[in-house]
Amino acid sequence: MSGVTFETQRAALAEVVAIPVTPFAADGTVDRDVHRALLRRLLDSGVTTLTPNGNTGEFYALTPEERRLVTELTVDEAGDRGTVLVGVGHDVPTAVASARHARELGAQLVMVHQPVHPYVAQSGWVDYHRAIAAAVPELGVVPYIRDAQLPGARLAELADACPNVIGVKYAVPDAARFAAFSRDAGLDRFVWVAGLAEPYAPSYFSAGATGFTSGLVNVAPAVSLHMIEALRSGDHPAAMRVWERIRRFEELRAANGSADNVTVVKEALAALGLCRREVRPPSGQLPEDARAEVAAIVAGWPT
Repeated sequence: MSGVTFETQRAALAEVVAIPVTPFAADGTVDRDVHRALLRRLLDSGVTTLTPNGNTGEFYALTPEERRLVTELTVDEAGDRGTVLVGVGHDVPTAVASARHARELGAQLVMVHQPVHPYVAQSGWVDYHRAIAAAVPELGVVPYIRDAQLPGARLAELADACPNVIGVKYAVPDAARFAAFSRDAGLDRFVWVAGLAEPYAPSYFSAGATGFTSGLVNVAPAVSLHMIEALRSGDHPAAMRVWERIRRFEELRAANGSADNVTVVKEALAALGLCRREVRPPSGQLPEDARAEVAAIVAGWPT
């Protein structure tokens, strides 16, 4: 760890942190060419932080081989134009292997998915992340926090043991809890990323976030970049005008416990002719009326 400052990694988190979709070909496999084209579209638009193997990328529906492929494609396309934040998770050995694979490819950061386990102790949460972070001390590590019960002091404990824990993707839908959690953990110690994307970005920025994740950015990069520019400049009314513009799209994604979160994004991309609409179970397809509504929404957006 000597001499590692993580300045570049921290800067990459204070951005629109894109969560690219994983497009599938007609035979159900990952469509490598389309995936590369979608990544290039993001980079060409000015998006510089990419997260392969995020939830919008259907992380939990990909095989281990596909997760490695998605990481490899993203690092290759990003080159020196972007910073890659690789999603890792599942059991500890799998997460560690994924993190080391990301390091070998030249990725700069890993995002550790909230542990999917019916029994998550607070001390166990620390141990889980510590095992992964300690395995890749050269990489910046970003816990993805979805647990409303986790106190900020546990994050501080983790960072005491692993100084490469430099950022947080906070995805508890409670702005007041975020404000308290971030201050209990150390507001200036970490880069705080609003992990519930554009709908929560204005409220989370008001409490200390400096970046936000986005699935919408796959569809309309200019819209997401406009929002972060407004938030950075302190122009809250301008940010809320973007919020109003995307509100219905994000409501469709959030409906029924976010059942169609990825489906709506892929439907929008299909309406633009950029990729197939197919998602993998347990996600499902949209009914025809919802498809038409999504197409109508995105037709009015700059892309």
